[in-house]
Amino acid sequence: MKSEEKERAKKIIKLLKREYPDAACSLDYSNPLELLVATILSAQCTDERVNQLTPALFRKYPSYEDYLKVPQSELEQDIRPTGFYRNKARAIQGACRLIKEKHEGVVPDKIEELLLLPGVARKTANVVLGNAYGIASGVVVDTHVARLSQRLALSTKTQPEKIERELMELVPRRDWIVFPHLLIAHGRKICKARTPLCAECLLEKLCPSSLLKNGAIVKRLSP
Repeated sequence: MKSEEKERAKKIIKLLKREYPDAACSLDYSNPLELLVATILSAQCTDERVNQLTPALFRKYPSYEDYLKVPQSELEQDIRPTGFYRNKARAIQGACRLIKEKHEGVVPDKIEELLLLPGVARKTANVVLGNAYGIASGVVVDTHVARLSQRLALSTKTQPEKIERELMELVPRRDWIVFPHLLIAHGRKICKARTPLCAECLLEKLCPSSLLKNGAIVKRLSP
């Protein structure tokens, strides 16, 4: 059964790659530190809003040292539009402090070390490693990835860590980095949370949650 699931996952990936050849990280960044900060800011916030704020932020704080020079209250005001700004400012400065003290000013490229930084859980660590360093440490699971993984029956779990483990078993390691970008692109364009466009979906024949099966609703879609 697992081999059949892997084959279906490969077919899904092949179709999505053909449909979204330019799928990539939607956060704007030019180095690992910028991506780390942007990913911390993206928690409970849209990537679009983060990208509106980060150009000015990255000009003001071009290095980890710059984040440590200002009072936390000043950084809070700089990132306020992203929400939860107090916690995020504390996390950014805490991460920069450890980067200075433990990693000679360089964002670490090992998941065990990244997970020790304030504000960094597996999703953030996988984003940084995969997109800034090209290291396939795992599969990024955000709300789009979680929703589509369940609808496509690639995972039966609801917790991100458990979804990730199931996806890592089905998705070839070479696709761990691009796979979330493909699902995110498809989730934003077609497989939307409330109104999935099943009639326009290239994965419809492979999707057990399709609203078009036999011309009738066969399964209630997960939220």
